[in-house]
Amino acid sequence: MVKPKILITGASGLIGGLVLKALCRKYDFTTVNRRKVEGFPTTQADISDLEAILPAFKGIDSVLHLASHTAGNNWDKQMSVDIGGTYNVYEAARRSGVKRVVYASSGGTMLGYEGDQPYFDIVAAQYDKVPDQWQMVTHEWAPRPNDLFYVAKVCGEVIGRYFSDQYGISSVNIRLGAVLADDKPTLRRHYPGYLSQADCVQMIDKCLSAPESVQYDIFDAISDNRWRWRDTSHANDVLGWQPEGSAENYEIEDQGGPHQVNKTFALRED
Repeated sequence: MVKPKILITGASGLIGGLVLKALCRKYDFTTVNRRKVEGFPTTQADISDLEAILPAFKGIDSVLHLASHTAGNNWDKQMSVDIGGTYNVYEAARRSGVKRVVYASSGGTMLGYEGDQPYFDIVAAQYDKVPDQWQMVTHEWAPRPNDLFYVAKVCGEVIGRYFSDQYGISSVNIRLGAVLADDKPTLRRHYPGYLSQADCVQMIDKCLSAPESVQYDIFDAISDNRWRWRDTSHANDVLGWQPEGSAENYEIEDQGGPHQVNKTFALRED
């Protein structure tokens, strides 16, 4: 059986490494990356350079777009890499006849809702103030980024919509939760949005192998956390994604509330 040919941008980051290791028997991976990715064919280039990355897209079935600016909140870099680079990925896909782009967006596109109740108290770990039930934020709610990095992620989702509508490229957006290097939350701040590494890989696999009928969509990816406030049921309904991890599997003492650094969703790959 011929394996689907998948190009990964930003494959040298945490998520790229997880995907390459876990799914290499299912997919035929190549990469476009600023650094060489050991064990996989690599086109060494920056995604801000369309002509440099274009050859990597030849003969590719789908792209997993993880590459992103990593060096802090710099709008010029986010314009050239996160926005311009995402445009380049879709344009290279269009020119090369690639059928699908799976885009690593971020749950940070919705973090502005943390200023509202009961989400504020949930993030602050003030659980005695939280009602027994609360309205879940869905993928259909308006984006509310609280950081320029997440503004750029919203722009990436819209770029995908444009290429889907105008050129028929399947654009699948994953609003990733907090994928952590140690694969466990270390702050109460992580409890609502924690995404286990296994659940992250499962979501990416489901998106890469989604039916052709999935033309444009947005999926929230968070593990089965007690204090989750973003709705993940859409991913289950459309893709059959079933998270198995949970932040509550890890007991921690820290009470880190909403004034902790809000970068836990910034899954910045290069």
